[in-house]
Amino acid sequence: MRWIGRQGSGNVQDRRGMGGKIALGGGVGGIIVIILSLLFGNNPLETLNVENAPRQTSAAEDEQAKFVSVVLKDTEDVWNKLFSEKFGGPYQEPTLVLFSGSDQSGCGFANAATGPFYCPLDKSVYIDLSFYDELGSRFGASGDFAMAYVVAHEVGHHVQNLLGTSGKVQEARQRMSEEAANRLSVALELQADFYAGVWAHHAQQMNNILEPGDIEEALTAANAIGDDRLQMQSQGYVVPDAFTHGTSEQRMHWFKKGFETGDVKQGDTFAELQ
Repeated sequence: MRWIGRQGSGNVQDRRGMGGKIALGGGVGGIIVIILSLLFGNNPLETLNVENAPRQTSAAEDEQAKFVSVVLKDTEDVWNKLFSEKFGGPYQEPTLVLFSGSDQSGCGFANAATGPFYCPLDKSVYIDLSFYDELGSRFGASGDFAMAYVVAHEVGHHVQNLLGTSGKVQEARQRMSEEAANRLSVALELQADFYAGVWAHHAQQMNNILEPGDIEEALTAANAIGDDRLQMQSQGYVVPDAFTHGTSEQRMHWFKKGFETGDVKQGDTFAELQ
């Protein structure tokens, strides 16, 4: 991805190296963090009352921080334009919170084991940059655009929050069986993948960001974090009714559709549930 020397976002809070003991928050936010911990194969109890000792950031981490700031700025450029043209209103830009080890979000406790996530309660994306390396070492999805896809996916959840989609899904899930609620979660996640593809489409048109192999890096990342693949790796078998994010094939399909069309109106992932 072409990013060096380009402007970063002014909506980044850098909390890396900050210390303190943080406890898990309650309510829906706490549940979100627990679900994310389980998704990545971690014990959520390990995220309680974790000490986050102050530390110095490395030059490599600082470079990664600059990179995700530029990616966030690109998402701001794209979604400001699309909200004005397609949704008839202003785009409220999210905050990107960088932390190391652990932090407190509006949705409860966050730590590196949680993985990147979006908190709708404070309209912020939370990322421990150690996930940048984990994409390559654990998921086999190396390359800067794999991380760009992750950021764009989380910003996609912010778009869903602004459009009211997330709230409608959360309300509907409360009236459903677990299996049906999981299907709604899958649709929500796949739409965020679609929005990530839409972002890549328009960011390329606006800022010429793509280098050879970038889209392949994003597709490799989408493939690596499909529910079917993660379940097979963690437990040796697949339980489709327990899917919450979609299969590898679905995640790649919707990102690719968003990238190829660039049309926000073609991302009705919920229609497949009918």
